[in-house]
Order: sequence, then C-alpha cells, then structure tokens
Amino acid sequence: MEIIDISVPIRPGMPTYPGDPTVTLERVKALADGDGVNLSRVDLGAHTGTHVDAPLHFIDGAEATETLPLDALVGPARVLDLTAAKQLDAAAFDGVELAERVLLKTSNSELWARGTFAEDALQLDGGAAQVLVDGGVRLVGIDYLSIGDHDAHRVLLGAGVVPVEGLDLRGVEPGDYDLICAPLKLVGSDGAPARVLLRRGL
Repeated sequence: MEIIDISVPIRPGMPTYPGDPTVTLERVKALADGDGVNLSRVDLGAHTGTHVDAPLHFIDGAEATETLPLDALVGPARVLDLTAAKQLDAAAFDGVELAERVLLKTSNSELWARGTFAEDALQLDGGAAQVLVDGGVRLVGIDYLSIGDHDAHRVLLGAGVVPVEGLDLRGVEPGDYDLICAPLKLVGSDGAPARVLLRRGL
C-alpha cells in the first residue's frame, strides 16, 4: 500500500493568504534550560497551509468546522489533471469525469516552489463551482490556498460541498485514490488546518 502525504508543512515564513495571520512557532519550555520537557506554542490562522473551509467562512450563522460530515472527508477520491487549463471556469470541466470527491491538479502545483504567496494562482469561478455541485461532488480540493472567488465559495459552501485548500499535488499522478482528510476539530471555527493523505494499492 502506498500512502502519499499531500499536506504542506506548517512553518514560520510559509506562504499565507494576504491578510491572514502568519505562522509563529515558539519553544516556551526547553530541556536544555532545565525544564522537565520541551514544549512549543504555535500561532496561526485557521486557513493556514492545507486546510478545510466550513460554511461559516462565507455564510454568517452557518455550520462551523466541527460539524463537517466525516463521510465527505474520507473515501474514494479522484485526482483530475487540469494542468493544461488556463482558467478554472465551467468549460475547464468539459468532458471531465467527476466523482464524489475530486482533487484538482493544476498549474498551481508548481507555485509552492516560490516560497512566497502567488497572486496568479488559478481558482474556480462561480460557474465552475456550479458544475461541480450539479455533478454530485461533495468535496473538492485544490493545489493552492484558495478554491475560488467569492461566488465559487458561496456556491460550494451553500451546497454543503467541503473545500480543501492548500494541497501539494506535485508528486501525485492523476487517477483514483482513497482520501483521508482530517481537519482539527475547532469548535465554532470557519476553517481548520488538516492533514490530508492519499492511499493506493489496498
């Protein structure tokens, strides 16, 4: 069985969405200083690195992260090859076979090598998001820090689709996998960092 970690490492100085909190990781107790343990404190935004969005992110009063359905977060998933797409509109999905969970591998994957936030990342528009909803998609992931524009977010979240943002798909071939997406159970939050794994060969 092959297990592939498609989460990005969380570290100080990593790319974050403009306006979001940056990452601070601080050692507050240290064995070298005579403390009984090493103990760290981390400060980061809920939408740091690989993360999920909850409906509350764009819909006031909607469901928060702890209510996301586990059966949407775990199960068979399809990695779609959209690396040739110049934009992620409805036409980008013409002839594409969707699944209940889809991960979009785009030209964004190469942006992780930059080390700073990339303003030119591809993202879904509202029309593309509606294609996914109409196709029965329950979870959609993308290989950079935003699944789409405001319209796309509202369409997806309003339909109960779980967006997974900040995936690292550079070493992943298109095809079918088993997905395990485990966001932190942050009560009342609009999103949460997640460890996301693909496995193949069961």
